[in-house]
Amino acid sequence: MSVRTLPLLFLNLGGEMLYILDQRLRAQNVPGDKARKVLNDIVSTMFNRKFMEELFKPQELYSKKALRTVYDRLAHASIIRLNQASMDKLYDLMTVAFKYQVLMCPRPKDVLLVTFNHLDAIKGLIRDSPAILNQVDETFQQLTEVYGGLSAGEFQLIRQTLLIFFQDLHIRVSIFLKDRVQNSNGRFVLPVSGPVPWGTEVPGLIRMFNSKGEEVKTVEFKHGGNYVAAPKEGSFELYGDRVLKLGTNMYSVNRPVETHMSGASKNLASQTQESIAPNPLAKEELNFLARLLGGMETKKPSDPEARFRLNLFATEEEEEQAALTRPEELSYEVINIQATQVCAGDYTSQIPLPTCNNLELRRPPLLLSNQHVTIVPVLTNRTSRGVKSWLGSWGSLRSRTRRGRAPARGTICLP
Repeated sequence: MSVRTLPLLFLNLGGEMLYILDQRLRAQNVPGDKARKVLNDIVSTMFNRKFMEELFKPQELYSKKALRTVYDRLAHASIIRLNQASMDKLYDLMTVAFKYQVLMCPRPKDVLLVTFNHLDAIKGLIRDSPAILNQVDETFQQLTEVYGGLSAGEFQLIRQTLLIFFQDLHIRVSIFLKDRVQNSNGRFVLPVSGPVPWGTEVPGLIRMFNSKGEEVKTVEFKHGGNYVAAPKEGSFELYGDRVLKLGTNMYSVNRPVETHMSGASKNLASQTQESIAPNPLAKEELNFLARLLGGMETKKPSDPEARFRLNLFATEEEEEQAALTRPEELSYEVINIQATQVCAGDYTSQIPLPTCNNLELRRPPLLLSNQHVTIVPVLTNRTSRGVKSWLGSWGSLRSRTRRGRAPARGTICLP
């Protein structure tokens, strides 16, 4: 597993999220000033300098749950609000799109060109905000410094790490189905035509050499495809022709996008159960997430009425149907609580819950009184004692429980 994968994963998924939000803002005829504010706020938060510094440190990829929490917070960094069904669909579209791009890269190094395509498009969305444009350019320089000197083998390891992360994801997307690049089972169709990777030749010829390195014989064969030579290599500079189209905005043409979980994905979700044994990696993972989220400040509008709901479904009926068909294991309930009582010494706060008695929260020093805390269960498969392990960070307090079962007692501690 490569320790240089996380920045590429985060930036590309973030780019896809911005494409989708931009398309929905236009589809719902949101006024231009509000739409610009939404995109500017999210991009500014996403490319926060301290956040980027943490992101680019060598580290392992994090779980899908932890990464989903980051994007949930990022999507609500402005005045829009997404309900659970819309957030589920948003994340599905993001992950499937980037999985397709990674899978279709002609060579492993081209995943960097895919990232640059996302950054170029993001700059187009916030072209009227010089300060935010500068944040994106700084991130581009970081990408060039970190990945510019990597070998082909290191890029192959990055690509392999990304594909392992997406391995069990088989969600059907209407755009891919209509373009016939995805099958009905959610798997992608590998092309047998188009340009070959830069620096390689079109298949169909075998050359034979003698001991002196001289070519002595050639044999032609039929490869069964329709390949052509690559016209030129994509530019890795700040401004230039990327050549590769993967990572560009596929929602620029206004068309509805639907997602459906394949049968294999549904079965996998229904069979997946959380282990009741503590996860030895949970502490490191949650501490990292707390550090990352510490640099992402949610901007609250001075006028509460300025907030509005963004729907990723064409109709209310589609949204309700999506919520009903979502596997129960992938759903959660939300309880909002404000922690106000803190005991000096061990940072312990006793919080009364309407449905949970004696929830004890041990707060790390970075959390102050009268601030909100986000709590997300990592391991939940206990019927009598409730939540086994919790995730703590900034934001509104969220207790994710199984439907109809409230946790009796839970504790977190991030020393």
